[in-house]
Amino acid sequence: MTPAVYTLQVHLPGQQLITFNKNSDLLQLMRKIDFSKTMLTEFFKMNKTNERAETLKCFYREFPEHFVWSFKYKAWTERKRKKAIGRLVAISPHEGERYYLRLLLTHVRAPTSFDDLLTISGQKMDCFRDAALALGLLQSDTYLQYTLEEAALFQMPSSLRLLFATILVHCSPTDPRFLWNKFPLELSADYHRSHHLCFYTAKEIRNKALQEIKKMVEQMGKSFADYHLTTDIPPAVHYDKLTKEIECERNIEVLAEDLIMSSRLNIEQQHAYDLILQSVFSPIGQSFFVDGPGGTGKTFLYRSLLATLRSQGHIAIAVATSGVAASILPGGRTAHSRFKMPLDFSRNKTCQISKQGSIARLLFQSRLILWDEASMAKREIVEAFDGLLRDIMDCDLPFGGKVVVFGGDFRQTLPVIKQATKQTLIESSLPNSPLWPKLQKLHLTQNMRAILDPAFSEFLLRIGEGREPVDIDGEITLSFEMVIPYTDKEKSLNRLLEFVFPDLTAYLKDPYSMINRCVLAPKNTSVDEINDMLIRRFPGNLHVYVSSDRTVDPRHQGDYEDFLNSQNPKGLPPHKLVLKENCPIMLMRNLNPTEGLCNGTRLICRELRQNTICAEIAFGQHQGKRIFLPKIPIQVSDNDKNGLPFIRTQFPVRVCFALTINKSQGQTLDYVGIYLREPVFSHGQLYVALSRVKTSAAVKVLILPGTFDGIKTDCKTRNVVFEEILHLTA
Repeated sequence: MTPAVYTLQVHLPGQQLITFNKNSDLLQLMRKIDFSKTMLTEFFKMNKTNERAETLKCFYREFPEHFVWSFKYKAWTERKRKKAIGRLVAISPHEGERYYLRLLLTHVRAPTSFDDLLTISGQKMDCFRDAALALGLLQSDTYLQYTLEEAALFQMPSSLRLLFATILVHCSPTDPRFLWNKFPLELSADYHRSHHLCFYTAKEIRNKALQEIKKMVEQMGKSFADYHLTTDIPPAVHYDKLTKEIECERNIEVLAEDLIMSSRLNIEQQHAYDLILQSVFSPIGQSFFVDGPGGTGKTFLYRSLLATLRSQGHIAIAVATSGVAASILPGGRTAHSRFKMPLDFSRNKTCQISKQGSIARLLFQSRLILWDEASMAKREIVEAFDGLLRDIMDCDLPFGGKVVVFGGDFRQTLPVIKQATKQTLIESSLPNSPLWPKLQKLHLTQNMRAILDPAFSEFLLRIGEGREPVDIDGEITLSFEMVIPYTDKEKSLNRLLEFVFPDLTAYLKDPYSMINRCVLAPKNTSVDEINDMLIRRFPGNLHVYVSSDRTVDPRHQGDYEDFLNSQNPKGLPPHKLVLKENCPIMLMRNLNPTEGLCNGTRLICRELRQNTICAEIAFGQHQGKRIFLPKIPIQVSDNDKNGLPFIRTQFPVRVCFALTINKSQGQTLDYVGIYLREPVFSHGQLYVALSRVKTSAAVKVLILPGTFDGIKTDCKTRNVVFEEILHLTA
């Protein structure tokens, strides 16, 4: 084979495989051959004695790329010519210590002995399993105990209770009662200190802490009774269960700044505001679609409506298609989490809500349902939502007669669809639904975001509507002032990054000054490249968290261990997560939307421990709130491209100096760098990227040349616009 493949031996100390001819004289064989020398033991020796090996610091599987194994002399020698590939022998998890040794060899660089592999942070472990656990390479309830122990040191009992509830719901501990009995004092420390509870017994205080944990667990959509923690808490009556969602909505704080927004609306916003409120208080509700280019103040209008109704004691529900957009709205949640919509809508085209449940009761009592970035939602999802409301309200009017306000901009990105074509994208968009003609259209045209730069505002509209002139290659020309000249990749990329993040040291002292700066790119691969560069440049100590990956079918674990570690499926955190304190991160799961922990929530790392991340919510109603994040098991979707279902246990976050263009939709940023390593490929992407800022001076674009272009001296790039969707919405 080319290249050659080495099958690398993995054996426990003194348990190496020995082969010899059955007719050999064993005594003579033992005198002539040193059987203690194996690929593995000599790998250890080279890491200790060979200068090149010490410099390279290879994983075991990488060693054959640089060294040749001599079967005759049982020694590694430096490779002079073409490389080879190393493959560790497959081992089943049922083989115990040998399997854990293989796991360590896969993740520890340049070990010098078996004892070196057993030594973690200066402490020698009793076995390879304990060493793998200490490095976070195995899933075990032990890591959950370590997680709670680390978090307890922060002495923030309310955040610790939220962490405990998160562990119950998302980590499925095998013995929840053991974890509770291990930390009752830490989980209720603030209640012990409270003057109001000074006459409570220790048991009553513990029950009060459990009551709060129970509330959080139910907010996450789970039954507290499933965890069999205690019999001291009286079971909730049916009425209490039905009202918990309503109480959560009524307890959303209305900020003073939101209350005065209605007095600052422009003429178009005021017209929409009046029409929607008039419909809210009329006998038969009307459904609306607020259409407006990015920056026309749609979010400003939404916040005004929500504040007005909530301040009067009414229920107004706010959702968005994306997590980032949801985090901007007070009390906002993703539509999927609020309406229990399956992520894979092809299998189950109904919302998973009981007509007799608490969410159905909440929807029944709501005066207004507001859905932002509805232009990104598939029409089937909106149609399922329409069916849900008709069922709950026992009414055949559109959306059950409820006042529903959708908002969005069809110049921006359309629904994400696998194997999408232009035709399938348009067919799956809301304007192709029979519901579209029944929505009253409200148009916002005045660009409030770019009001200080009217020429830029007009340019954005031309980009979004496909009116910007193109050359014979179908490319538009950006202004020279907006584009970073391309000389070579490293220098040009550095110029782009320095424009967005001119002083990374300053952000270490004030991370919030960095939150409204971002690099945007069309694809995840480019985003990962930028995030990796910036996290390494960011000041501070590097923390590397390695995931534990296991196949759903345990029989495949030994064969696919390395393959799983190399995978980076959509929606899963990376196998190797590299973080530093005060760096920006993004949550990748709906942990507890009521507490502001939605998929897409942006956070700031505050303290990084081995089993715990202490982070601070950076946006929205819960800004500044400190939370703890544990490692949680996340299963890759069955229909993912890798074809092998597996579970990754990792912190559910990614670094977010950079975002995909689609993820940024709905945000207003101070400075944006657009990294076009490859051109945009989907409708509205260039428009979304450019329209995140208020002026043309706040955005820079780096356009890399194509494979055969060489140095790029022009300012031309692709702009994808499906004019058919704009005609449908006109």
